[in-house]
Amino acid sequence: MNYEIVNLNEKQVVGLIKETTNSNNKSIRDIGMLWEEFLGKEHWKKIENRKNNKSIGLYTDYQGDFTQPFNFICGCEVDKNIQFKLPLVSRTIQGGRYAKFIINGDIKESVGEFWLKLWQMDLNRKYSCDFEEYQNNTQDMQKQEIHIYISIK
Repeated sequence: MNYEIVNLNEKQVVGLIKETTNSNNKSIRDIGMLWEEFLGKEHWKKIENRKNNKSIGLYTDYQGDFTQPFNFICGCEVDKNIQFKLPLVSRTIQGGRYAKFIINGDIKESVGEFWLKLWQMDLNRKYSCDFEEYQNNTQDMQKQEIHIYISIK
């Protein structure tokens, strides 16, 4: 898979959170249900000071590598120091070096295939936070452009 190395500034994300694991495909079910709640109950509309209309899927609070539990947040990038109400939470995407991948296609299948391929790569991952940034460039959910950033050492 092709990627480029980029340096990102720190970002603030607000959204819904769920602890999950990749064991027994639990993360697939948990992340799908979290996105359904986030979009279905229009939590994104309750997030003030959004920087743009892009959605973010954030993998954070790793308890080891990708085989260990982690937190997933579906949310939006916001300006710092905003007010928000539960069940929304806030997390910081650390600034630093990331491998940036760009994928196009169905939001479920393309992203799932990406992660399966990534786990096979010899990438010097930091396991601090990784995120998917959905460009929301079309209403067609099978032709989405998604930027995926993997924190690296």
